[in-house]
Amino acid sequence: MFELFVARRYLNANRKQVVISVITLISVIGVAAGVMALIIAVAIQNGFRNTLEHDLLSATAPVSILEKEPSGGIDNWEEIAAKVAKLPHVKSASPGLYEPGLLSLVNSDFVEVKGVPFARGAPVPELLGHLKSGSIRELGAGANELPGVILGARLADEIGAVQGKQVRLIIPNGKLRPFGVEPSVENLRVAGIFESGFYDVDLHWAYMRLENAQTVFRVGDVVNVIELQIDNIFNARTIADSVDPVVGPKLAATTWLEQYRAYFDALKMERIVTVITIGLIQMVGALNILIALIMMVMEKHRDIALLMSMGARIQQIRRIFVFQGAMIGAAGTIIGLTIGYVVCHFADKYHWLRLNEQVYALSYVPFNARWLDGLWIAAAAMAVSLIATLYPARNATRIAPAEALRYE
Repeated sequence: MFELFVARRYLNANRKQVVISVITLISVIGVAAGVMALIIAVAIQNGFRNTLEHDLLSATAPVSILEKEPSGGIDNWEEIAAKVAKLPHVKSASPGLYEPGLLSLVNSDFVEVKGVPFARGAPVPELLGHLKSGSIRELGAGANELPGVILGARLADEIGAVQGKQVRLIIPNGKLRPFGVEPSVENLRVAGIFESGFYDVDLHWAYMRLENAQTVFRVGDVVNVIELQIDNIFNARTIADSVDPVVGPKLAATTWLEQYRAYFDALKMERIVTVITIGLIQMVGALNILIALIMMVMEKHRDIALLMSMGARIQQIRRIFVFQGAMIGAAGTIIGLTIGYVVCHFADKYHWLRLNEQVYALSYVPFNARWLDGLWIAAAAMAVSLIATLYPARNATRIAPAEALRYE
């Protein structure tokens, strides 16, 4: 194509004005920097969101049935669980009992004890699928055996517990006396230790058999949550709406997105701010393209006049400079995509950016660079680059051949 050939010659030609070549190089670097920064920033956002989703859903459920007004718990939980388990898109309905306490051995720390059923056919919590030590089979308490408990790895380190040893559980409202309630102390046996990678869960969570938890906390045959596993976590709200008529007026279904809305809203806002902020780098690159092409039009005005006098149409002259801007944008985009994806791959694989787990709940910054993000980022970079060519391309067609060649 004639226009593309001329555009390539103009970019590759040795110019008298070196500053144009420098500005063109800066334009490529600017576009590349913007694309690379966006790829890395969006990959970090995706990494945090995906890790947060995985960790939260491994600890909780996509849909949970709770009491609207907390009272003594859900006493008819077996009947309700059987009903909701038959609803479309519901894979399982598992009861749970969450109770707070203070776990003590060498040191003490607050703990959230979760009682879950481990009967045959009951779904095993994802967190307990691969234990760091111990076994789920050791949770059972025989006639002369203490109830078993599985601790988070951080919690076990904090209190100095190891698998097979005995720990004390202090329950704030353990015993009812004539003058009020008083704490009670229960001895438990560490049946295992799990590690989820989510700092708060590993530091404050423990698991017991449901029947053992009901006995230890003296609540009777009740639970305070029924957790549903579903076939698509992003349809949680629709499934929750279908659950509400089944469970009755005293209970309500809530979703994981509603429970952790603050986390995901914060990530969404950070993503928007990041895209806008780093998008300014793209604007700088586009501005450089604009300046480079304007200076090139000024330098090549005689060549343009000559081409027009030889029969080149206005549209062809415009396309020459549009193609130049497109090639600058394409070069920067390809370089930016390549560097961005390479950095994301190695940064995620080798955990380049470490974090304070106590603050961020993660030990390193996760990178999740998706190809779909690369498409829209590349499209945006090319669009900005092409917009920057419009004014110089229009100016090039305003050159009057007779005036430009009068003294040649």
